Amino acid sequence: MLQFPDMKHAHALVMGNWKLNPGNTLEAKTLFAELKKKIPKTTTAKVVVAPPFLFIPELAKGAASVIKLGAQDVHYEERGAVTGEIGAGMLAFFGVEYVIVGHSERRALGETDTQVNKKVQALLKRKLTPVVCIGERLRDSQGQFFNHIAAQLKALTEGLTPLQLQKVVIAYEPIWAIGTGETATAENVKEMQLFIVSTLTKLYERKVAEKVRLIYGGSVKESNAKDIYEQGGMSGFLVGGASLEAAQFAAIIKAVE
Repeated sequence: MLQFPDMKHAHALVMGNWKLNPGNTLEAKTLFAELKKKIPKTTTAKVVVAPPFLFIPELAKGAASVIKLGAQDVHYEERGAVTGEIGAGMLAFFGVEYVIVGHSERRALGETDTQVNKKVQALLKRKLTPVVCIGERLRDSQGQFFNHIAAQLKALTEGLTPLQLQKVVIAYEPIWAIGTGETATAENVKEMQLFIVSTLTKLYERKVAEKVRLIYGGSVKESNAKDIYEQGGMSGFLVGGASLEAAQFAAIIKAVE
């Protein structure tokens, strides 16, 4: 495997995925307000929260420069007979800037690599930033899981120009570490950072691969964020449960400064 130094971006990205939380608009507004109080306006990190779709219009009214709005999914069609879906143009209208696609929980419902690629292209057309999740379900001692990661990377980059790829964020989320309390070690994360950059270098070239932002997700919390960030070579985090606790989320943001 090719060896690369850390290629962290000047400003780390920390994105909170609220998933199916909280239970109503009032709770969502309260949590959002708490986050704004806890996160210093002087933070050097790019901070994003992705609430459920229904809360986006209300939170957009109170969005501040310190916190950007994200979304948890999107459909690749702008309009049409796709009941229950949300288009990229709709998200852009409410000020959404980052959109998660390919999350393992969506893939478990049947989302394919081809659909992920189409969503990425739809978001780029609307000048929104796709945050594409990749990750293995299990690790084997022979390292076969690397083939799975390589296949996901090849599929998500299909048809993308080098310039388009540089506008994509890749979130490495080992499925075995999502919501389980287990976390990849800093060594695991660093190993995957090197592998992802190596794979992208083969698909494009090194100077392109170096510009793609890589972040880590999977049971990230205050107690492990600093170690993973400093040693794992990634440029930020995709945070699940800990993003629902203002103090915990703020501490993770502090860890990347």
